[in-house]
Formats: sequence, structure tokens, C-alpha cells
Amino acid sequence: MIRDFPLPDLGEGLTESEIVAWRVAVGDRVELNQIVADIETAKAVVELPSPFAGVITALHAAEGETIDVGAPLFSCDTGEPAGEGDAAPEPAAAAPAPAPAEQTGPSATPAAPEAAPGPNLVGYGARDEGGPKRRARLAAALAAELVPELPAASVAEAPRVDLEPAMGAERPRSTPPVRKLARDLGVDLERVAGTGPRGLITRDDVEHAASSSGTRPAIAAGPGVAEPQAAATGPLPAETRIPIKGVRKHTAAAMVRSAFTAPHVTEFLTIDVTETMELVRGLREDRALAAHRVTPLAVVAKALCIAARRTPEVNARWDEEAQEIVQFAGVNLGIAAATERGLVVPNIPGADGLTLLELADAITALAETARSGKTSPSSLAGGTISITNIGVFGIDAGTPILNPGEASILAMGAVRRQPWEHRGEIALREVMTLSLSFDHRLVDGEQGSRFLADIGAILREPGRALTMM
Repeated sequence: MIRDFPLPDLGEGLTESEIVAWRVAVGDRVELNQIVADIETAKAVVELPSPFAGVITALHAAEGETIDVGAPLFSCDTGEPAGEGDAAPEPAAAAPAPAPAEQTGPSATPAAPEAAPGPNLVGYGARDEGGPKRRARLAAALAAELVPELPAASVAEAPRVDLEPAMGAERPRSTPPVRKLARDLGVDLERVAGTGPRGLITRDDVEHAASSSGTRPAIAAGPGVAEPQAAATGPLPAETRIPIKGVRKHTAAAMVRSAFTAPHVTEFLTIDVTETMELVRGLREDRALAAHRVTPLAVVAKALCIAARRTPEVNARWDEEAQEIVQFAGVNLGIAAATERGLVVPNIPGADGLTLLELADAITALAETARSGKTSPSSLAGGTISITNIGVFGIDAGTPILNPGEASILAMGAVRRQPWEHRGEIALREVMTLSLSFDHRLVDGEQGSRFLADIGAILREPGRALTMM
């Protein structure tokens, strides 16, 4: 029996994912929960296990291709007689669990007997048993919200509301590149008969439909080719087009949402960090601490955690729905990490309870995991305040954008040796600029300034931390 495996949403509420690498090929035999592919979600690369044991008969997407959640990912011959495995629920996208009242309420109607569940796919939530009925309820609710009651005379004039994208309703089977080609050529996939496996609409099907109807692509220009309207103004230089997807797509959406939701304020403080740098060098030279990699970032992170206890307003979030400011009792410290696939901000849970050495070890492990592309989705959620180290790029200061849901973010600049007033004289000192952005809805200027000043005081004289704890 040939069974299709649709791409699940991996519990993150995603609508699409990119195939980073296949671990199997057509003809390979796989076991239950064997890793078949590396999938890039909006935040990280995750390993996808197989829900079946059998032989791979088809891979429905190529490496580097982005496919929609629910679209077929691969097909597998499970060796079962046709119809035998139909009763078992297929492991699909994780769905929200019913409300407790629906599960245990005294008046709840007992569910009809179900066939024995199929194998449990590691890492996925419960299957949505509502199926078409649940989608129909969602459709009705969405239609009521999008199309309010209109007078009878104006019904004919009301604009048509396309519910398909919002509902995830059935649509012709095709891959994202084929759907894009169809949009460019003006081809309605509803009118195209698929010639691929199990009715899949192929590129040839779309091109044939376009040639039959006489349609032409709206834009014929490709990379490095001047568009038609450029003829009047001269040729355009060659260009490279990079698809917006994966981590870059998620980062862009998050930064736009943050910048246009939270009113940002950025303050700067330039300080003498010579004593901090001497502390770091001394810890590195201590053979007893050779297993720990203490960096200026670790010291800044520790100073931030200490200062956050004295100004809890910076370690908080704005709850728009409840109209409340939520202050956190502990610090889940986000560390911005630049990777080959884009910017990610994994966090260190309970960072305020760690010693300097423990914090240094946690930062090292976090950076190594991020650079290898193995950051888990769970470590990218739940941060309460963040640090970004722009100094590693030789930058002195900036205006960092808040990580969505957080009240503040600290950027640490490059450490530079320059003339500085020290004990009434001019001396060469090691100097750094700190840049603090905060959400002015819940952090006032006085609170943000006090928090930044506390961090600066610790970095100027590390021993002052003992007076603040």
C-alpha cells in the first residue's frame, strides 16, 4: 500500500517549510521514526522522522524547495494490503488539544469508537480528529467574521471573499514552484488536469495550459536581464535575486512587527571597561579555569542579570489583550547569533541564577549549536530580555530592534583602546559603548537610564557587583 506523508507544522503554527536536505532516496527502505529529511522552519532546522516503515517510492520536493504544510512530502510503500491501513490515523500536523471542558465536562457527548491508533510519530502532537467537520466550522466562523450581514439590496454588490487561503481548503495538487509559475502565466489551476503521480499538476501541465489559452507571463525578466520598461532609461545592471524564506523570512516579519508595534527608545553609554578586560584576561590565564571560555559577552550578560533585578521593568512584556504589564521573576536571556541561515535569538533559561562561569559555558554551547543549525524551536521561545554583540563586527553602537514580546535589548559595541580621562589624567584605556533599546510603553526613561547605568557601573568596576546582589 502506497501512503503519502503530508508535511506537519511541527507544533509551531507554520504555513510552510524548506527542504534543507534529504536523508533518503527513492528505493530506500526506512524504519519507523527514522530521520528522512532536515526541514527548516521559520526559526531553525529540525530533523523529520518517518511515520511509516517501508520503501520510499517518491520524494515530492527537491532540496531547497519550500512546500506548504499539509502538502505531500514523500510517499512510502508500507507493504500493507490496500485498505488495511486506512483506518489508522495518519500522523499529520499537530493540532490544538480540545479545551478541558470539552474533554472532561459532565455533559460532553461520548466520542464514537475509533480504530486503533497508528504508530506514534516522535515529536508531533495529537492528530486533528475533527477533519472536514472542524474545517467546516472554521469556515462558517470565518465567513461570519469576514462578511457581515448586508441589506438585501446590496448583496449583489458585495465583494467576493476568497476563503481558501485562510481555511486551507482543498486545492489542486501541485508544488509551490508550479503554483508560482501558474500565477505568473495567468493559469487557473482549477482548470488544469494533472498528469503527474496521483494527479499532481506539473510544470509541463501549466505551460501547456498557458500555450493553449494564449496567455503570456506578466514579467519575463530574470536575474541579470533588464525588464522591458528599462529600454527607455538604459540597461539595468545585472542583479541577483535571493528568495525570502526560512529564518530570513521569519526575522523580517518579526522585526517589522516589533518596530511598528512597540515605541522604541534607544540610549547610549560609553564607559571605561579596562578593569573588566583585565578580569577576563586573568580568568583566561588561570589554568584551573581552562575548561571555561570567559568572554566580555559573559561579563556583560552577568551584569545585565544583576541590573535587571534592580529594575524589573526592563524584564517584562506588554500584554495587549489583557491590558497588563507582565514582569518576570527570572531572566531568560536571549543571545543574538548570526548564522549562515540568518539571525536567531536562542535564550538561556534562568540565566540570572547562573554564576559567571556557568553563564560563560551556556553562551559557548548556545553559540556552537546556533552555528551548526541545530538550535531547537523550544530554545528560541520564551526569552525575556536580549543581548546582541555588534562589537565582534567592529561596530561601536547601534539602535537594536526589540525581540518581539520583550521590553528591552542591549547592544554591546567594540572595545577600543583610546585616550580617556582616568584619575584626573589622560591615559590609554579600553572603552566600550552600550546601546539600550526599550519599549517606552512599559519602561520609562528614568527606569531605562537607571538600568543602563547599573550595567555600566559593574563593567567599569566589576567589584561593584557585590554591592548590588
